[in-house]
Amino acid sequence: MKKITTLVFNTVNDYRSVLPRIIVGLVFLSEGIQKYLFPELVGAGRFEKIGFANPEFLAYFVATFEIICGVLILIGFLSRIATIPLFIIMMTAIITTKIPILPEKGFWTMAHESRTDFAMTMLIIFLFIYGAGRMSVDYIIQRAISDH
Repeated sequence: MKKITTLVFNTVNDYRSVLPRIIVGLVFLSEGIQKYLFPELVGAGRFEKIGFANPEFLAYFVATFEIICGVLILIGFLSRIATIPLFIIMMTAIITTKIPILPEKGFWTMAHESRTDFAMTMLIIFLFIYGAGRMSVDYIIQRAISDH
């Protein structure tokens, strides 16, 4: 049990993760809230336009994960675990909305359209590798575990 707990809360002992956490956390928190506030534009309406079955359920399901995981990453609690659903969301977004641009408009248009998705995905991977860092709940828990 201690091994799993140590793995979950393990994080670097410095401040390198602060900016990536703020960026990832605020972007996903904001996007999740917007799916509730503007469902036709970025929520169920957009999911329907993309072609997802049951777009209303899926949009709110994704929005809920974005909000919860965004908050977890902002406070640095269960950060590595919170990156997993966000990575899946980003991969789904890239596959369903960016890859189709490639055959239609070419590489450079796709690269331009996917720049934010690419940057967010790289930051998510960074947080998965390094954890939440020193200014986080994970760090506090990690120190408490190692003291016992």
